[in-house]
Amino acid sequence: MSSKRSQKPAKRSHSASLEFEDNALLAHLFGEHDQNLLRVEHQLGVSVASRGNHLQISGSQDAVDAATAALKALYTRLQKGMEVGDGEVDAAIRMAREGDGSAKQRVQALHTEELSIVTRKRTITPRSPGQTAYVRALMEHELVFGSGPAGTGKTYLAVATAVSLLLKGQIERIILSRPAVEAGERLGFLPGDMLEKVDPYLRPLYDALYDMLPGDQVAGRLSSGEIEVAPLAFMRGRTLSNSYVILDEAQNTTPVQMKMFLTRLGENSRMAVTGDLSQIDLPKGQPSGLREAIDILSPMKEVAIVEFSAADVVRHSLVTRIVQAYADAEKELGTSTERMKD
Repeated sequence: MSSKRSQKPAKRSHSASLEFEDNALLAHLFGEHDQNLLRVEHQLGVSVASRGNHLQISGSQDAVDAATAALKALYTRLQKGMEVGDGEVDAAIRMAREGDGSAKQRVQALHTEELSIVTRKRTITPRSPGQTAYVRALMEHELVFGSGPAGTGKTYLAVATAVSLLLKGQIERIILSRPAVEAGERLGFLPGDMLEKVDPYLRPLYDALYDMLPGDQVAGRLSSGEIEVAPLAFMRGRTLSNSYVILDEAQNTTPVQMKMFLTRLGENSRMAVTGDLSQIDLPKGQPSGLREAIDILSPMKEVAIVEFSAADVVRHSLVTRIVQAYADAEKELGTSTERMKD
């Protein structure tokens, strides 16, 4: 039985054939009502025709190469017992068409065990070229800076790495921190004691934890102190040994706060610092500790700095376009301002 979708690519200068041995995996590869193949067609501008365990892909040379690499990577992922959903399909397409090297090389990280982060609830792999570099950095360096727009997985992947190391017994505790005041809000106007005041600011870190561990384990480890979630101010005067320490929203730290945080690093500990330099909420004229730290520490080989872009946004595809649209608008506004100065 043959299934052909109606979308026609602009160019059909090239075609490729794929054959898959395990028919039992094809339903998961193709998706319900062939929705995975439809996503490949729509996003890459190719035509995909299926007949049994054979696929015929037609379109431009680059698009066919990307589609072939993406589908092969997803099939390999299924062979390894890993899930394939909309996110994984989008990731395979994204990685097949962006970055350096061949499409086949770019999607290897999607299912490679080397870059897999194993937690109680799921196995996580990179979903973009930027995430691939970031996960590798998290695994190989004691101090990693991840800078870029929201939705690129900076904090999520850092938390996943920390949870994985905790489960393996390679660290004794995880410490998650954020600056307490954001977007011009003042804690004094919020109800409750200090912990109750800062809890809403730390909620995204809890969300990531619950995505990695069952709820009872999160509660138990928080109670025992294996996992600690605290505002940045609570880090002063401490030396954090045998720990994985993550500072989120670091663009809203002052240089003094950033130096204080970085110098908490103790024996057998690692740090991940994440933030978005386009979303600084500090008072006007106050420099960002994240920007200063990246400038000062970039020459150090022990420190990894990974810059994400809109192409690395792994949320809804519309989010990627929104981030890019804002970046373009800000760039145009900057250009207009310079013209006014001239």
